[in-house]
Amino acid sequence: MAEGTNKERAILAYSGGLDTSICIKWLQENKDLDIIAVVGDVGQEHGSLEDVKQRALASGAIDCLVVDMREDYANDILAKALAANALYENKYPLLSALSRPIISKHLVNAAHEYGAKYIAHGCTGKGNDQVRFETSVLALDPALQIVAPVREWDLGSRDSKMAWAREHGVPVPTTSEKPYSIDDNVWGRAIECGVLENPWNEPPDDIWTMTVSPMDAPDEPTYVDVQFEGGIPVAIDGERMSFLDIIYKMNEVAGENGFGRLDIMENRLVGVKSRECYEVPGSLSLIVAHKALEDMVLERDLLHYKLGAELTWADQVYNSLYYSPLKIALDGFFAETQRYVTGTVRMRFYKGNCDVVGVKSDYSLYDHGLATYDDSDTFNHDSAKGFIDLFGLRNKVWSENRHAMDAVHEQLAGVAETKDEFAE
Repeated sequence: MAEGTNKERAILAYSGGLDTSICIKWLQENKDLDIIAVVGDVGQEHGSLEDVKQRALASGAIDCLVVDMREDYANDILAKALAANALYENKYPLLSALSRPIISKHLVNAAHEYGAKYIAHGCTGKGNDQVRFETSVLALDPALQIVAPVREWDLGSRDSKMAWAREHGVPVPTTSEKPYSIDDNVWGRAIECGVLENPWNEPPDDIWTMTVSPMDAPDEPTYVDVQFEGGIPVAIDGERMSFLDIIYKMNEVAGENGFGRLDIMENRLVGVKSRECYEVPGSLSLIVAHKALEDMVLERDLLHYKLGAELTWADQVYNSLYYSPLKIALDGFFAETQRYVTGTVRMRFYKGNCDVVGVKSDYSLYDHGLATYDDSDTFNHDSAKGFIDLFGLRNKVWSENRHAMDAVHEQLAGVAETKDEFAE
């Protein structure tokens, strides 16, 4: 553990970019704090995280932790997201909203390890992430205090911030400013800003890195068998792997076939509509497979109820409530539904499409004898009339009553009209 000084300490969620690098020096000068940076690996695209660590130290941090969070992320968070088939607004697999809780968990752990009183982040005052970090941190340890430098400083444009960094001895990133804002992890990529801010503009080809264009995808379909046990993928084409490795494998297979590109209009928590592009080959294909297996093994009323609960779960997580009582309770419900979600799903990828072409499970509720129309039919057709009579009885009683009352009202209306005629 770094010794630092007698100053109070803050744990900073550090990405290595310009803003978080400035945050270190700004917090030192404006809040008189010692800074411990935390760099989280959640499967994002990056070069050397050791280089990021050295940048944090060169910017003035007294220490920098580089934490490989990928296994925890997959097993503790993405497994729950898959059980919930989590699609925000029934459109896209949650990305940033899922990674922020695991990063926050490690920020809080670091605060406890270093005896820090503060947690800091480099989020702006306009996006969702500021809410996600802060609500997660305060749910995990309400005694910690939040510092958000970007909401406080007035450093202007990127050029102005780079000038400030040079004046204060902060190493300035040598890479040019990206035309897009990108957040990514092993579950996918979120791309926004630049030309994408005009919803009429077609997304340029250069925004995609995980998927090939469907037009350039192989001319022959690719088949993949995904095996599940208790709702968790455990093998690809018979080869057992960790959940994390399966995500990587499905990113590769689906991406090579041009599947997983989304271009949507999204409703942010803060009330702003935002045009977002997502690249989610592995996560979306696994959700497709998981849903298909659930369709086979879950009882109808449970399956129907679960659909509504899934939307609630996704809303809770998107809206920064990953550690809320409702979301935690829903996790318990979903865990129960996954007990028998065991089986194999065969998927076909072709030119940007992902189709389920086969499902099998020892827990299948599909009965060929009940479903077939051929000579092996075991369904008791004689039961149909009695079922229909009872099932439709309430509607029949309601309709008989309303028709009878309508007739009475018509008769009374006719009598009243006749009286009016005599009166005239």
